[in-house]
Amino acid sequence: MRKFKDLIDGYYRFRGNEWIDEREKWTELAGGQTPKVMVIACSDSRVDPATIFGTRPGEVFVVRNVANLVPPFDPSGGLHGVSAAIEFAVTVLKVEEILVLGHGQCGGVKASLSGALTDAKPGEGGFVAEWIKLLKDARERVVAEHGTGAEGQTALEQEGVKVSIENLKTFPFVQAGLDDGTLALKGAVFAIADGKLRVLSDNGTTFEAA
Repeated sequence: MRKFKDLIDGYYRFRGNEWIDEREKWTELAGGQTPKVMVIACSDSRVDPATIFGTRPGEVFVVRNVANLVPPFDPSGGLHGVSAAIEFAVTVLKVEEILVLGHGQCGGVKASLSGALTDAKPGEGGFVAEWIKLLKDARERVVAEHGTGAEGQTALEQEGVKVSIENLKTFPFVQAGLDDGTLALKGAVFAIADGKLRVLSDNGTTFEAA
């Protein structure tokens, strides 16, 4: 397992190889970024979007959080990290697509499915418990149809992507982009076990192999 010292060693390898090889690209990126795609992914260390999609620096704008969730639009103020990232991506960077990327064996989804953190306090699972309440309605539907086992886990991972996409539509600037055709919303789930990517169909109902 890597520790900070290993990360520094990795930095030196990067600085002595990739950075030099792509010096012109890095000079260009120093002047600004122009990604066309935003990816909303899970914080899970196993599902780095750049690794999965083989992207290079400057190509995708990424925000990561527990269970790749998007909260509904809330104009009341406060600290809204995910919402701020979405606002910046859409209104400043003018991304053309937003991809919500779920994944297999998601711990946040598992916590929602099990209900184990219901009474947890902040710092002891309470922050996670409050966050995954975004899956509450989807969880109830999934449990009723699939139970709380492996089938339910997979189903809720997929439903979570759909929940985030629907919540994205509550942001006025996102809906405006959808209405005028300058923005598209996509969904996908990456299976860690077999490495397969399943993409949400255009009608938003099923996930199909990429």
